[in-house]
Amino acid sequence: MSHQTDIAVIGAGPVGLFAVFECGMVGLRCHVIDALDAIGGQCSALYPEKPIYDIPGFPRISGAELIAQLEQQIAPMHPVFHLGQRVEKLEGEAGNFRLTTSKGTVIEARAVIIAAGAGAFGPNRPPLAGIEAYEGRRDGTGVHYLVRRAEDFRGKRIVIAGGGDSAVDWALALHGVAAHIDFVHRRDQFRAAPENVSRLRALNGQGLDIVVPYQLDALDGDGATLSAVIVRSLDGDVKRLEADALLAFFGLKSDLGPIANWGMELALHHLPVDPSTCQTSKSGIFAIGDVATYPGKLKLILTGFAEAASAAHAIYPMLQGKPLHFEYSTSKGAPGIGS
Repeated sequence: MSHQTDIAVIGAGPVGLFAVFECGMVGLRCHVIDALDAIGGQCSALYPEKPIYDIPGFPRISGAELIAQLEQQIAPMHPVFHLGQRVEKLEGEAGNFRLTTSKGTVIEARAVIIAAGAGAFGPNRPPLAGIEAYEGRRDGTGVHYLVRRAEDFRGKRIVIAGGGDSAVDWALALHGVAAHIDFVHRRDQFRAAPENVSRLRALNGQGLDIVVPYQLDALDGDGATLSAVIVRSLDGDVKRLEADALLAFFGLKSDLGPIANWGMELALHHLPVDPSTCQTSKSGIFAIGDVATYPGKLKLILTGFAEAASAAHAIYPMLQGKPLHFEYSTSKGAPGIGS
């Protein structure tokens, strides 16, 4: 399938989402591509419940709440999302780019914004036979590596595997939503916020069972519907955990992947940009967020937000052939919000 748009945004993390807003504010349409099957990047996948303290206007906000706010903010811009796929090819030149994804989606864009963090993120998939057959479900069943909506798992029997913040955060968030949760980890120590670990232990035996020290061993199902997760201890003891869904939180792997082959200058796996415009060494391709680098760069979400604005304002005259008449949002309002 082929699509046409003003700007292709690679990366649906918070900085990529805010780029959609800034582009929309100057009348430019965006298609957004991300390797994960839900928006939010690391905020959704790694620390949805973890507090962030340096977002202006929010003394404290969780990763999931930040993404929800950004999603609401960009809704009037009507972005088109292409999730669960990676951009494999980027061809052409400023004004006429052609992007091809791992699913064969073709996007023709006049400019490109790379907001891919440290590169394309993908899950560390546990080595279980036939696991791919249970991935990609939208009904709260099967195998998942991140949670799009807690409500999808209401009334489901869930196995959560992992010992970090993501696993613990989602066990707490889904307790009372899921019918039952088995929390599986290879040892009785967790790499999560101590107060949350204490809360998790306090729930043991109350609709949530901590299953330690066990590791994932196999999946049981008909290749379409998951019925149980088999776990095994280091001593060889085997348990069968009845389950509708497995949530496997073993972190994300990232690399620049094909981005490194698109003809742009690289510096230690980052893309050097002109800090005044965020344009890379290749005309028409811009980089913002953690993937972009320049002297004095601060790797903060709020820095990426400012870079998104700089990129949008630099792209407008390039595509429209005329300077942008700058106006504050307080003067012109925003789509769907008014002045």
